[in-house]
Amino acid sequence: MADESQPVVASEKALVQAGKVAQWLTENGFDNESLAPDSAGVEIIKIEADYLLPTATALYAYGFNYLQCQCGIDMGPGQELVSMYHLAKMADNVDKPEEVRIKVFLPRENPRVASVYWIWRTADWQERESYDMYGIVYEGHPNLKRILMPEDWVGFPLRKDYISPDFYELQDAY
Repeated sequence: MADESQPVVASEKALVQAGKVAQWLTENGFDNESLAPDSAGVEIIKIEADYLLPTATALYAYGFNYLQCQCGIDMGPGQELVSMYHLAKMADNVDKPEEVRIKVFLPRENPRVASVYWIWRTADWQERESYDMYGIVYEGHPNLKRILMPEDWVGFPLRKDYISPDFYELQDAY
């Protein structure tokens, strides 16, 4: 039984038990950090940008054959951007597929990470949207260009420090 008279150190509270996938990655030599699971209990793993492609390839080989969602997240003005990947193991006769989320934290000034398009083709438009809205550059993507905003749009509208222009003038609309 824990001694309740001793104060709990903040770093002890922040410790997160590594989940099944994080443990498998560690056992197989892939650096990762376990983050707290989401409200549905889905395991969340932090990966460094340089290790995304080898880790994603290993997860695909491990059975995560479906990229359910890829999106960008802005942690706030002056803070990091995040490229998030929600993976699932899809198989016949499975009521609830195994899921995991991978987060790659990127510097706001030059957010660059490898594209996972060559592993999961569903990343195509999803990475383009993250590029368009947050400015995250997906290196190796076959067609990384704006998908929602006009090609000549300045800035990234979903960044929390984005300032909307008073107007946008359409040129050569016809």
